[in-house]
Amino acid sequence: MSQHIDYKLYIEVNPEVRFGKPVIKGTRITVYDVLQWLASGMSQEEILSDFPQLTQDQLLACLAYAANKERIIKVA
Repeated sequence: MSQHIDYKLYIEVNPEVRFGKPVIKGTRITVYDVLQWLASGMSQEEILSDFPQLTQDQLLACLAYAANKERIIKVA
């Protein structure tokens, strides 16, 4: 069984960093960047290899953040 990732431990929004877009704490890597890499076909292993400062939990936090945003969006 997979563990629940609390994205708030890994993701922050700071108006001084990347124009206030959600980023992985301690980096300038946005949630959007990670989602785009995954959507373009990069594996988690490839991302972690290209960006060794990232952890698997941080990548999963990006997915959890996106899932939460999708959950709270209301379609008119």
